Amino acid sequence: MVHVIITGGSSGIGKALARIYLKRGDAVTVIGRSAERLQLAQKSLLGDVSEATGRVRIAACDVADEDALQTVIAESEASFGPCDILITSAGVVHPAIFEDLDSALFSSQISTNLMGTANAVRAVYRGMKSRRCGTILLVSSGAALIGIHGYTAYCASKSAVAGFAEALRMEAAPYGVGVVIAYPPDTDTPQLAAEIPQRSRQASLVMQSVRPWTPEAVARRMIRGLDRGQPTIYFGLTLNLLGRFGSLVKPLIYQWFLWRDPER
Repeated sequence: MVHVIITGGSSGIGKALARIYLKRGDAVTVIGRSAERLQLAQKSLLGDVSEATGRVRIAACDVADEDALQTVIAESEASFGPCDILITSAGVVHPAIFEDLDSALFSSQISTNLMGTANAVRAVYRGMKSRRCGTILLVSSGAALIGIHGYTAYCASKSAVAGFAEALRMEAAPYGVGVVIAYPPDTDTPQLAAEIPQRSRQASLVMQSVRPWTPEAVARRMIRGLDRGQPTIYFGLTLNLLGRFGSLVKPLIYQWFLWRDPER
């Protein structure tokens, strides 16, 4: 039985990933900040996958708290065995133009999106290396591939996750540990619903033209990429082009934005 640990798993993409792995017969640990939301997620998952009783574990923890995260992951591994697959799906976003963005909100995005990712990896990485097996899926964002108006902290944090993934992959490869990075698009989640009203007009010009994916579609694409051994997982034509040909594509997108924005 594979043990999958998912941070940020109480809703959205993380919850959709948990559901798929439970349907496969795997054991899943779901980590999130809110104990109440985790309990609701567990109830929902067991309602969808009734035979998963005893194979899903929830743990309330802020991924930015390294000591607490180390503890809950160690407890989970004591229950379900060593982590075979780690998915770092926890993330926060607070759009605002830079001069209006409170420094605490800027820092919180770095702490959760970058340091929270590193904290989760640190909790399982040594064990994976010693066993010479394991897979780590780092969930970045399409926002890591191009600068977006009003997303200075978020773009910075998710771009940093990409750099972390590439460097870690070089270190992990000789030990049989796979490091995969995914760049999901806008996804129809509670976080997106809260984010959209905060977006600047300029950001909306760029992003409203693309319909959000469902969490289930994003989760299926991620797991298909993992199953196929893909080191990088993109979503849709635009993000594929940005990821593979960013230096050529980004100037065209910026020019398109300037053309669309009459108040520039």
